[in-house]
This record gives sequence, C-alpha cells and structure tokens, in this order.
Amino acid sequence: MTEAQWEHAVAEIWAADLDDEQLVSRMTSLASAAPHPALAAFELGGAYDSTGHEAEADEQYAAATSSGLAEVDPDRAARMVVQHASTLRNLGRVDEAITMLRDAPEHPATGAAPKVFLALALHSAGRVDEALRVAIEAVEPTLPRYHRSVRAYAAALTD
Repeated sequence: MTEAQWEHAVAEIWAADLDDEQLVSRMTSLASAAPHPALAAFELGGAYDSTGHEAEADEQYAAATSSGLAEVDPDRAARMVVQHASTLRNLGRVDEAITMLRDAPEHPATGAAPKVFLALALHSAGRVDEALRVAIEAVEPTLPRYHRSVRAYAAALTD
C-alpha cells in the first residue's frame, strides 16, 4: 500500500458511519500498514479517543510522540496536542492537559482549538474566570469589531 493509498483509507474510515467497535477494528487493521509507526499510533489513538477508550488513546498518543510524529507529520502533531490534552482531561489529569495546551504552538491545522480546549481544561480545574478569559480571547480575533473592548473585558476577568 502506498502512502497516498494509506491516507485515502484513513480518510475513508473517518468518513464512514461506523459503530465504535468497527471504527477501532478497521483502524487497528489499517495501522499495521501505516507508512510510519508515528502515523499508525496517531490514527489508532484517535480511534480509541473518539470511541471513549481514553486510556488506550493516551498510550497511542504517547507512542506517536515517542515515534517522532512532530518530524513525520507536523499537522498531525499539532492536532494530537489538542486530542491528547482532551484525553488527559477526560482521564482526570487536568494539570497535564493545561500544561500541554498552554505550550501548544499556533498551527494552521488547529486554529483556535488549543485555546478552546484549554478553556475546557481550566473549567474542569475549577478556574472558571480564567477559562472564560481564554475562551473570549480565542474568539476575539474573529469578531468584526469591538476588539479593544472585548480584550479589556477578558483581561478584567483575571486581573
């Protein structure tokens, strides 16, 4: 299987209307044909993550990182920060999720998603004013106007 065929097969799995068991089964099969172990671990982690198997997703995301996902596919690596941090939050490892999301570099593959998921993690940690500030600051650049006022209101939440 070529890399292009593998990528096409991954896209087909994600686009298909599969139940949880089918999704994990098909992605597990496809992972064995991945052009790189980091890609296999990332996609399998995503399958586990989206089907509520957070512990397995955490293992796969860690494997993707240690296998060099950042060098192999920077877009997937950026997406994985969001996905892995969300998994950590669901596992009750909120402080790790917050750190991961705060350290996430800006990337076109994720847009404002790291900030949105950071807001969720901060909320889970009981830091609601900070969570609201982060969420407001994430959407502020997309507003057609009121930037100065919105930034000031957001800053006042935690000052």
